[in-house]
Amino acid sequence: QVRLVESGGGLVQPGGSLRLSCAATGSFFGIYDMRWYRQAPGKQRDMVAEITIGGNTNYADSVKGRFTISRDNREKMVFLQMNNLVPEDTAVYYCHQPRTGVWGQGTQVTVSA
Repeated sequence: QVRLVESGGGLVQPGGSLRLSCAATGSFFGIYDMRWYRQAPGKQRDMVAEITIGGNTNYADSVKGRFTISRDNREKMVFLQMNNLVPEDTAVYYCHQPRTGVWGQGTQVTVSA
């Protein structure tokens, strides 16, 4: 049974940085693509970043150049480094494994002065 647990969210001022982490349990982590999504109040859940098995990455246009996704297969971790944050980045961020359909519980990111 795969389980995903996010951490690292919090309150940050505009222009600041946060690093989100997603810890996975279960087998075969290294053979699955992993994604980060976010959902702001009253809005749909949108994909922010994806990292494939081979380490290829894709980003939403709104975060390109500011966010970086990475993974550590040995530690079964996925990370989202978020720089130059803006208020529009405020949302609950979720880790997701598309192959199994598993979601984490989410971690709140609030960007405010």
